[in-house]
Amino acid sequence: MEHVHTHASLGVTRRLRRLRRSEAMRSLVRETRLSPEMMVLPLFVCEGEGVRREVPSMPGVFNLSVDEAVRETAAAGQDGINSVLLFGLPDQKDDIGSAAYDPEAPVQSAIRAIKRELPGVLVMTDVCLCEYTDHGHCGIVIDQEIANDPTVDQLVRAAVSHAAAGADVVAPSDMMDGRVGAIRHALDERGFENTALMSYAAKYCSAFYGPFRDAAASAPAFGDRRSHQMDPANGREALREVEQDIHEGADIIMIKPAVTYLDVIARVKDTFGYPTAAYHVSGEYAMLKAAARNGWLDERRAMLETLTAIHRAGADIIITYYAREAARALA
Repeated sequence: MEHVHTHASLGVTRRLRRLRRSEAMRSLVRETRLSPEMMVLPLFVCEGEGVRREVPSMPGVFNLSVDEAVRETAAAGQDGINSVLLFGLPDQKDDIGSAAYDPEAPVQSAIRAIKRELPGVLVMTDVCLCEYTDHGHCGIVIDQEIANDPTVDQLVRAAVSHAAAGADVVAPSDMMDGRVGAIRHALDERGFENTALMSYAAKYCSAFYGPFRDAAASAPAFGDRRSHQMDPANGREALREVEQDIHEGADIIMIKPAVTYLDVIARVKDTFGYPTAAYHVSGEYAMLKAAARNGWLDERRAMLETLTAIHRAGADIIITYYAREAARALA
């Protein structure tokens, strides 16, 4: 039998460090590359004019009136961020969240203003009721429970009103069953077939949303969201949620939070190969900010490492409050 030479028999030593010797070499063989184009900046839009109110638990994040939201969007564009995700903070709330589909509400007004001033910007909108209900829940409460189908009807109204105002992408974040199909059907029926739908497909009942509720004044007045948001212990269930939303017509699917669910991002991307977003949420942002302010870590490095990990796991789109800072760091 002919003798086969192996690396070992030739005395060749594998030295993986050869490709790490210099920055030029490391960047040449780098597998995962971040770019500002994949990042989306969330904005909290409130009533009034000239309002720029910092969120106490989210340094660098503000409640913005419509005029300030336009300015922030323009500034983000200068940094290379071309996509924003709008959340609304109405002055008036009721038990059915009717301000969510008021054409003069902050989100609808901001969509029109951004599209008028900055037509090249991609405008996404969060479609949910928690910021609009006086009880802070994501839907219609009947007998102390979130009623699925009546809530979906309200979400459809909100999504259609966003599309009518000019939103490019509507993003239902409530985790009610069947809302993706209902919204897609309503949009198509009303002539908004070009409005894309990004579903919060696997949204977990996470402790890392705390600062967001501070920003959006949307903490539930009673109970919690365990009846509709996913149990953090479940991974396979996320695949069923995502599959259902794709079947119902979602164009982009999202996993939220991002950092504590990197395995879910990877499994979803490997299983479906669909355009996949991940939301680097308020608590994940606030932890880095707090540690950096205490001098406990290098914020720039920690930020870029975190965002790289989210992209490496399989996210094509990263929704992050760090979008502008990250874009500047990457420039």
